[in-house]
Amino acid sequence: MIEIGAHVDLSHPSDRVWLALTDRELLGRWFAEADMVEGVPDRLVLHTADLPGFDADVEVEVTERQVPELLALRCDEAGRLTELTCTVTATREGSRLAVREVPTHGAWSDEQRDAREQQLRQALTVRLPAILDWLAFQQVDLRRGEAGLTTELPVIAATGPARRRRRTVVVGLVGVLLAAGAITWLTLPDESNPVTAPTSSPTPTPPQPSVVAAAPTTQPRATASARPSRTATPTSARPTRTPSAKPSPTPTPTGPPPPPPLVARYDTASSRLFGYTGEVVVDNPGPAPVEQWVVVVTLAEGSSVDDVDGADSSRDGQALTFTGAALPAGGSRTIRFDVRDSRPKAREPEGCTVGGNPCAGF
Repeated sequence: MIEIGAHVDLSHPSDRVWLALTDRELLGRWFAEADMVEGVPDRLVLHTADLPGFDADVEVEVTERQVPELLALRCDEAGRLTELTCTVTATREGSRLAVREVPTHGAWSDEQRDAREQQLRQALTVRLPAILDWLAFQQVDLRRGEAGLTTELPVIAATGPARRRRRTVVVGLVGVLLAAGAITWLTLPDESNPVTAPTSSPTPTPPQPSVVAAAPTTQPRATASARPSRTATPTSARPTRTPSAKPSPTPTPTGPPPPPPLVARYDTASSRLFGYTGEVVVDNPGPAPVEQWVVVVTLAEGSSVDDVDGADSSRDGQALTFTGAALPAGGSRTIRFDVRDSRPKAREPEGCTVGGNPCAGF
C-alpha cells in the first residue's frame, strides 16, 4: 500500500497548531482554500486542483476530532478515496505535527505520489511555520497592565529574545572595555622611549671628541675575535649533520600518496521567518571510494531539525552529524535538512565541516 507521510517540529503550542488546522481562513493561507458544503456539517471542499500531485478539488469529511490532538478526515478526490490523519503532540519546545494519508480506493502513480508528498512537506515546513509565527504575533497583547509589563510572546520568550538581549548586553560591555583599553593605550607613555633615549642623546653631540673616542674602548663589541671562534665551531659540525638528515626523508616517498580529502559546499536552498532549508553537497575528487565520511553542521542554540534527506543524521547539542554509505570515486552526495531557528532572520548554520575541514560557501 502506497501512503504519504510527513512531520514537523514547531515552536508553537498545540492549541495554536490546532487552530491552523481547523480554521478555514488559516488553512487557506498555508495549504489550500476551503469552502463549506452547504447543508452538510463537518464537510469542506479544498481547492487543490492546481496544486502539484492533485488531479481535482478534494471533498473532506471529518470522521474523528479530539481537540487539540487528533483530526481524522475522509477525502474524496474525483473518486479516489483516502484517509487523512493529523496528530498534534506536545513537546518541550512546542509541538509536533504528523500528517499521514492512506488510499482506500484507487491509487496514485509514483510520480503523482512524489509530487503530492513534496507539496505536503513544503506546506508543513515552510508555509505553516510562517503562518503560525504571524498568528503568534497577532495574539500578543501589546497593552500594558497594572504591573507595567507587556505580555511575553508565548512561544520563544525563553529561547529567543532573552538570549539575544543577554548577548547584546555582553557585546556592549565588551565594546566598552575595548574602548577603555584603547584610550589607556593611547595615553600611556611609549615604553620604547627609555631604551632609545640613552642611544639618541650622544648622537647629536659630535663636538665632544673624548666621548666619541672612548666609545669603542668601553663597548665589548670590538672583540671581533670571539665571534669568528664561535662561528667556526658550528660550521665544522654542520657538514656532519647534513648528510645524516638528508637520507631520512628519502624512504618516505616509497609509499602511495594519500588520497585527496573529501570536499563539501554548503548552500541555503530556501529561507523563511525563523527557519531555512540547508543543503550540503559532498564530493569525492579522489580515484578511490571513501568508505567512511562525516559531515558536521553546527546549528545555532535553540534550533530544531526536520526532514533530513540524503544521509543518516544524529544530534549532540548544537552539532548535527551526517553519515552515509560509501562515496564512490568522483561521486557526490547531496544532503538537505530543514532547520527551525530561534533567530527571526537566520539564513544559515554557524558552521560546517567535512572530515574536520571547513565546507565552502560560508
